[in-house]
Amino acid sequence: MPSDRRPDATGPLAGVRVVELASLAPAPFGCMVLADLGADVVRVDRPGGPGPGRLAAPTTGPLQRGRRVTTLDLKTPAGVADLLRLVERADVLVEAYRPGVAERLGFGPRNCRDRNPRLVYARLTGWGQDGPLAARAGHDIDYIAVSGALEPLGRPGERPHAPLNLLGDFAGGGMLLATGVLAALLERERSGLGQVVDAAMVDGSALLTAFLHGMLGDGRWSAPRGANLLDGGAPFYDTYRTADDRFVAVGALEPAFYAALLTGLGLADDPTLPAQHDPDGWPELRRRFTARFAERTRDEWTAVFADLDACVAPVLAPTEAHRHPHNAARGTFVAVGGEVQPAPAPRFARTPAAAPRPAPDPADPLDVATVLDDWADRP
Repeated sequence: MPSDRRPDATGPLAGVRVVELASLAPAPFGCMVLADLGADVVRVDRPGGPGPGRLAAPTTGPLQRGRRVTTLDLKTPAGVADLLRLVERADVLVEAYRPGVAERLGFGPRNCRDRNPRLVYARLTGWGQDGPLAARAGHDIDYIAVSGALEPLGRPGERPHAPLNLLGDFAGGGMLLATGVLAALLERERSGLGQVVDAAMVDGSALLTAFLHGMLGDGRWSAPRGANLLDGGAPFYDTYRTADDRFVAVGALEPAFYAALLTGLGLADDPTLPAQHDPDGWPELRRRFTARFAERTRDEWTAVFADLDACVAPVLAPTEAHRHPHNAARGTFVAVGGEVQPAPAPRFARTPAAAPRPAPDPADPLDVATVLDDWADRP
């Protein structure tokens, strides 16, 4: 299938070869990032699906774009042998099994290092490769609960509210995986050797709270959940319902932006308005802002603040974000196979990434020999 090959790939990772063992959301996201940046990612699917009692890994959609796909039964010696043949010519292997599973099946780090000392062996788990919880099951919400990233999220007096599975699976998982792979590839240029990358979602989501720990350390985050500066406690950093039952986001932290906010709301000359940074006056500020935003629709407020640098933005649904003028002008979203989805990021001046290719058809996988033939320049 010449159309499935990537000799003409562009982007800063063109020429990097990645073997991805099929799994659920976090690792596919990390491999999507690598593929977006030009890497030749070959996904290894299980024959016949995941088996009873297990979630099926999606084979279509944005997370699977830019790949090629083959099928191997890694519970058989023949399947493991074929995988190790791919490893010999790959730069990166990505797996998301529980600790010890790859070793038991015969393609753990030591097996792969013996075949290819330059291989970057990237492992993504929830709890990491060691520690008391390493062998336990979990999902995004569990990892961010233990890392301290979940507890601060929510309104005062209410239970913590998980922000979808963005913090653990994707930011603290898949993006951490991609970062680790890139760092290991860079280090390999100096040492000539690969290494194991242990990416854990509990570690990654903890890392995302670094700024919060700084605020805790200097006393700027001391109130209960939902009553601090950046968690919705401050009325000038929150969302407000508009007349059409939509929302605007307000992030007017600095004095100049706060002054512009008051101008847009028609409150700049109101002497009864509490001071911005007086927490005792925040309930009254919130009441006044709430009442004012409820007077117009979201798009009317967008027009009001169009020429005011007040850090006010419309809250857009994922289905409408691609139509925002700024996103449209930058090409922040693209159509891939007729489906609107986020474009590759970041952007590179000299080695730009190509437009993403649709997800491969899992019903028409490549033969391993085809991939090996494509990678034949590496003995």
